[in-house]
Amino acid sequence: MHIPAAPVNGIRRVPPPVNEPVKSYAPGSPEKAELKARLAAMSKECADIPAVIGGKEVRTGDLVDVRSPHNHQQVIGRFHRASKEDVEAAIRAAAEAQKEWGSWKWEDRAAVMLRAAELLATTWRSTLNAATMLGQSKTVYQSEIDAACEMTDFFRFNVHFAQELYTEQPFSSPGMWNQTDYRPLEGFVYAVTPFNFTAIGGNLPTSPALMGNAVLWKPASTSMLSSWYMFQLLVEAGLPPGVINFVPGEASAVSGVALAHPDLAGVHFTGSTGVFNSMWETIGKNMNRYRSYPRIVGETGGKDFIVAHPSADAKAVAVAMVRGAFEYQGQKCSAASRAYIPNSLWKDVLQYAQEMIADIKMGDVADFRNFMGAVIDKKAFTSISEYVADAHKNAKVLAGGKTHSETGWFIEPTLVQADSPSYRLLCEEIFGPVLTVCVYDDAKWAETLQIVDQTSPYALTGAVFARERRAVLEAHTALRNAAGNFYVNDKPTGAVVGQQPFGGARGSGTNDKAGSKLNLMRWVSARTIKETFVPPTDYKYPFMAEE
Repeated sequence: MHIPAAPVNGIRRVPPPVNEPVKSYAPGSPEKAELKARLAAMSKECADIPAVIGGKEVRTGDLVDVRSPHNHQQVIGRFHRASKEDVEAAIRAAAEAQKEWGSWKWEDRAAVMLRAAELLATTWRSTLNAATMLGQSKTVYQSEIDAACEMTDFFRFNVHFAQELYTEQPFSSPGMWNQTDYRPLEGFVYAVTPFNFTAIGGNLPTSPALMGNAVLWKPASTSMLSSWYMFQLLVEAGLPPGVINFVPGEASAVSGVALAHPDLAGVHFTGSTGVFNSMWETIGKNMNRYRSYPRIVGETGGKDFIVAHPSADAKAVAVAMVRGAFEYQGQKCSAASRAYIPNSLWKDVLQYAQEMIADIKMGDVADFRNFMGAVIDKKAFTSISEYVADAHKNAKVLAGGKTHSETGWFIEPTLVQADSPSYRLLCEEIFGPVLTVCVYDDAKWAETLQIVDQTSPYALTGAVFARERRAVLEAHTALRNAAGNFYVNDKPTGAVVGQQPFGGARGSGTNDKAGSKLNLMRWVSARTIKETFVPPTDYKYPFMAEE
């Protein structure tokens, strides 16, 4: 049934967005007590996670365990893998839901997202944080800045940016009125989300939905618990059935149906470069069957760098290395994975870094004293362990370098020094708590910048440390295309919505900047409307009159 637009006259403006404050979780704080209680309760639960298609829960019986990375014997949930028929049903449900959702006034769609923001910032905060900690092994701080604050920011700022976009209208000459209609895409958007950020899991389906699109959401199996609670949050916020369809399952199986469907209108992806390249190739081969050209938006891999000038502050560099490389076990797309340190600073930087690494505690994230948890699963543990083994054999391991899998998938924060800038740990994406350092001659600053730029196929994040402004300017120029998010005297992680829109180019993705108007523009198809108030009634032009 079609719901008419609400009878509200007036040019409405959404509340000005403000970044959600990060709570401290200090001893004795109410938020710490609440989160501890929620963690304890959720640890005893085993969530039954269905597919949700057109608002109806679908339980296929094809179950997959969801386990805590830091306690891989603990099953915290089971999800039902969607079948091919379920994916096809979800596409039909999306098409039906978009008929109404896409016709709503944008302010009414925005109201759903603003309500979701308020729920997440208040009554749902401890639930999303606890689910992220248990399911993805994030510490309380990493969960807070991700699942609570960043996702709340996405909800609020996306609404603000949508308002800005809809407000952009063309000029009109006398006698006419020109308008732009920002239509949703024709068809569904396929959102494929990663394990490492609950906020990415929430943003990839909701940003297209805000613009009037209907979505198929395939969450990562290793972040299923937080994704499930995020979906339930959206339902409580008032999202109509079928606007976002929750479709857990094997990526290849779900993608096989979604990417071949004639109504595919867009892909919103975060994950590995290889998977994204494969999806793009599949879409290219299927172009003749689509009703329109699909919008392809992706944020993929990274080999993020820190480069220090001889004028840099050694302790600041060391702190950036430790935080940038080892927070959330190095499993951030933006995590520092390679560092270039001048010989004159190396002794001090190494001493500071080794002292901090020796002080780091790693373990169950329910113990708030831990700085690190476990890597996400056995596959990641095995891959990262192989890089650590290579470092022991072919480079110098200066800190960490041990792995532990008895209880959880733990890898110590590992600092490696390589003699050659072409050593594989300086070139290949690792996605774990391993930072490799190349020490360079102070006189080779310019050459080192060229090495930083040319070493990796990626261009996601990077940082330069220098107290001399000339050196900063040199790095700005030499590394202009080496990072989509570039930091000066700060670690290359921690982008804040509305302040540092996130995304990279080259092998790191399409650089459509999540958390900005640029991203929302990809989910609309503009229609230009010209209205002439008094149309001509004679075909002749003045130049045709007799001399």
